[in-house]
Amino acid sequence: MLLAELVSTSAEVAATRSRKAKVATLASTLARVEPGELEVVVSYLGGALRQRRTGLGWRGVSDLPPPAAEPSLTVLEVHEAFEAMSALSGAGSQLARKAAVDTLFGRATADEQAWLRAIVTGNLRQGALDAVTQEAVAQVAGVPLAAVRRAAMLAGSTVAAAGAAFEGEEALAAIGLEVGRPVLPMLASSAPDVAAAMAGLSDGGATEVAIDAKLDGIRIQVHRDGDDVLVVTRSLDDITGRLPEVVEVARSLRAERFVLDGEALALTDDGRPMAFQDTASRTAQDTARDGQSAVTPHFFDLLHLDGHDLLDSPGHERLAALDALVPERHRVRRLVTADPGAADAFARETVSAGHEGVVLKDLSAPYAAGRRGAAWVKVKPVHTLDLVVLAVEWGSGRRQGWLSNIHLGARDESSESGFVMLGKTFKGMTDEMLAWQTERFLALETGREGHVVHVRPEQVVEIAFDGLQRSTRYPGGVALRFARVIRYRDDKAPGEADTVEQVRTHLPA
Repeated sequence: MLLAELVSTSAEVAATRSRKAKVATLASTLARVEPGELEVVVSYLGGALRQRRTGLGWRGVSDLPPPAAEPSLTVLEVHEAFEAMSALSGAGSQLARKAAVDTLFGRATADEQAWLRAIVTGNLRQGALDAVTQEAVAQVAGVPLAAVRRAAMLAGSTVAAAGAAFEGEEALAAIGLEVGRPVLPMLASSAPDVAAAMAGLSDGGATEVAIDAKLDGIRIQVHRDGDDVLVVTRSLDDITGRLPEVVEVARSLRAERFVLDGEALALTDDGRPMAFQDTASRTAQDTARDGQSAVTPHFFDLLHLDGHDLLDSPGHERLAALDALVPERHRVRRLVTADPGAADAFARETVSAGHEGVVLKDLSAPYAAGRRGAAWVKVKPVHTLDLVVLAVEWGSGRRQGWLSNIHLGARDESSESGFVMLGKTFKGMTDEMLAWQTERFLALETGREGHVVHVRPEQVVEIAFDGLQRSTRYPGGVALRFARVIRYRDDKAPGEADTVEQVRTHLPA
């Protein structure tokens, strides 16, 4: 299959909001897949390379050769090129990677170059998530969608499930939970407060609910089979060698085979959670270093225990088994109640203790691996700031032709410009907002640098964010976590924006 066919499919998918139309377009492309192409095509249709790391970022694909006049690249040639890049390391690898980029992109047309750049940098915004791709796979393979979804959850990827789907229902059914093979984690939906979360769970038939502290750490899944222990992240990356203390805890438990779901985080001497970036920095190291804070595991679910799969067991049974296996010091703090007042008090205590919020859980629900359903509902306090837009980046994919990613600044009297940058975001923007801000910021333009349009610091924007962390990436020394736009504040002048000192008050202690 030519890459041009995938690029055309991506454009069609991005151009429609209809889920039915997206599925039909993806299915039409999948039906034309040649032998040996399926895994690559499914991955690309979902907007991801097969390689977890290629050594490329925006800088690596910013200076490209002239595009080809006609399409010639096949999807397998593209995959092989990125596979070769991912294997480069050591002296001379940077030059070799640059040469490989020039060779690959030099054979790509202008549209193909834009698509390749977007998929390399994680900016392919076509509105085709895994769930939509799974529907297309089920449709073309002629198998039940539920079977494809379950296989994807248990195999850890839609790509793996797609291969089985084209072999038939029996092949899909053969994919089960295996200790040592990570599964996609269950995810939580959101609610604005505890009362709304409890009301939603009650509407679903729940009476008592479990309320877990939501820890601001690294999501981990721990597999043990005898002395063999595997620790993976939410994205299923193997970090076993980086967390020897988690391995030690797993080996201390009185069972031979199990799969646990939880969080790992670094704690201060008095037991309070350290900033997320401290945990992230610790778990980013290949091996633990002397003097670094220990990372402590805290588990909140049990998916398998000594030959018994618990995925389909109700929550209360999984929690009973968890409590019998894992000592309290390594379990997430939990309250089981039907009282909204008690639930709200527990949530306030949890936040006061330095944690992110809470997760409310239906005790009758199974573990829906890989799904964000109504059985788990997270509640986190929302912080807001009034900041000033300093620059804007041209969008790609569905946002092509619009100014999208905004650079955010706080007031800073020590800065020559009067503002200091804290981060960027494109989250929370509707099509109407994108159209408005494109016109607005072009009118404020002061200059351009590549795909970045610099603007006069006049427009105030209200930003919601989940937390703050120290950062050397931005001049202000801090960065917003999960920033998203609430609204533009035309009623506020830039002199009324929050100062960097006010922003820093949100830093964790």
